[in-house]
This record gives sequence, C-alpha cells and structure tokens, in this order.
Amino acid sequence: MSRRWSVAAAAALLVAVAGTAGAVALSNQTGIAGQPVAVAAVKTPPSTTSTSAMPSATTSTSTASTASKTTTSSTPPSTVAGASLAGRIAPGVPHTGVATFYDSDGGGACSYDPSPDPLTAAMNSTDFEGSQACGAYVLVKAAGGASLTVRITNLCPAPCRVGQLDLSAAAFARLAPPVKGEIPVTWTLVSPAVSKNISIRYKTGSSQWWCGIQVVDHRNPVARLEVQVGGQWQQLHRADYNYFLSENGAGCGRSIAVTDIYGQRLVVTALPVKPDVLQATNVQFAGH
Repeated sequence: MSRRWSVAAAAALLVAVAGTAGAVALSNQTGIAGQPVAVAAVKTPPSTTSTSAMPSATTSTSTASTASKTTTSSTPPSTVAGASLAGRIAPGVPHTGVATFYDSDGGGACSYDPSPDPLTAAMNSTDFEGSQACGAYVLVKAAGGASLTVRITNLCPAPCRVGQLDLSAAAFARLAPPVKGEIPVTWTLVSPAVSKNISIRYKTGSSQWWCGIQVVDHRNPVARLEVQVGGQWQQLHRADYNYFLSENGAGCGRSIAVTDIYGQRLVVTALPVKPDVLQATNVQFAGH
C-alpha cells in the first residue's frame, strides 16, 4: 500500500470490512423481512458472436409430421375492451438496439422445430416477454441501408440488452460482414405474406387430463388462446416455452380460438389430442 497504517487501524479496518461483507452476504439470502433481495450482476461485454438460449428440459422435442386440414372459421377482428393485445413489440413502434449473431437452426426457447429458413433471430429477454414475441416477424435495418425480415424463434439471455437481436449467422451476413460482430440496428414488427396456414400442436405428454397447445406458422404474434369448455370459452396461460397450458385438462381436444395482437380471432374446430404432431388448419391471420 502507498500509505502506512498503524497496526491497530489496520486491524479495525479488517474487522469492519469482514462485518460488512457478512452483512451483504446475509442480505443477499434473506433481505428485508426474510424476502430475497435481487443482486445486480456485473455484465460482461458482448462477444462478437452470441449463444442464445436453448430449450429448457420442459420443452418438448417435437416431430414435424402434418395432419390433414381441419374445418375452421374466423370471426371479425375485435379487441379486448380498454386493453391492447400487443406487448412491447407493438405495431408501428420502432426499436433501436444492436445485432449480433449465433449458429441458429431455427429452434430454441420458442419450442419450434429446426427449420431450413436461415432468416431467424433470438430476442432479448425484455422484449421477448416470456415467449410473447415467439413467431413475430421483424424488419431489421442496418445503419448502412441494408435490411431484411427475420422471424423470432429463440431467447437471447443476458448479456443481451434491451432492443438487441441475436440473428442467425446467415441473416447477419446480409446486413454486414460477419467480422464486425456487432452492428447498430433498428427493427419494427411487420406482417409479411406467408406460404403456410396456421398449425396446432399438442405438447409431449398431453392427454384429456393435461395438455399444452402450441400455435405454429402464424403471420402475426399470438396474443391469447382459448379452449371451449362446457359451451364457454376459457383462456389458457402461456408458458415461457411457448405452449398454452390446460393443467386440469379442461378443453383438451376441444375447439380452439386463437387471437393475434390486432384482435383477429380464429376458431378451429375440435382437434384430436395427438402429442408432437403438427395438425394443419385452413386459416391464417390477415396481413397488416
């Protein structure tokens, strides 16, 4: 040390530091009134390439077989009274951030099957909103003028920042040379033309007693999913791995209503509970 301390002062200092450290360690475990206290993590600078989240153990590994089309109908667009169905990724709202890239196969936290489509991205956790961003299409623009549309299929956890997109390597290469590693971008929700109709999939382990229901290949972000129970519609909770859950089996194998963030509600007649099977419908959300 550059300064001299007396032995007594040094000893006192060590005791004070030790006491403070012990108090911090205790507060991190119990907090005030026995409640956990959040500890701020020190973020490391993002690397030139990122590794986005892979599916958790609760995420099923699904087959991509396709069932025959079902009879479906749609109701006119509607909105929930006094509430917006869109989350952070709202129509017409531009977002600013950076783009990085990783080796993506189209799978990940959204529980989608690996896809031959190379233009995908992982969303930062704030904008991901617990899987609400899954399947959204966003138009990404680089500072140099290049742009492209990607589909959100995965979560990019910390150190990804708010507004950040972790693109597939192929998508990043269309915006800038990969050697740059990270570039500033702006991105906005879009509703592009799509070649497929919506499909429905029941999760691994689904039965008449419990089921998870996933919507696949939707043009616009899905805001909610309902099942018909006793002649009435019951809204299901959405899990972080992008399945809507009926934990007591209510509505499993019954008619399904899917609503997008624009308020359009599509009703699909009863589908059999076939775990891990993509069951095609003949409907798709309207473009915006």
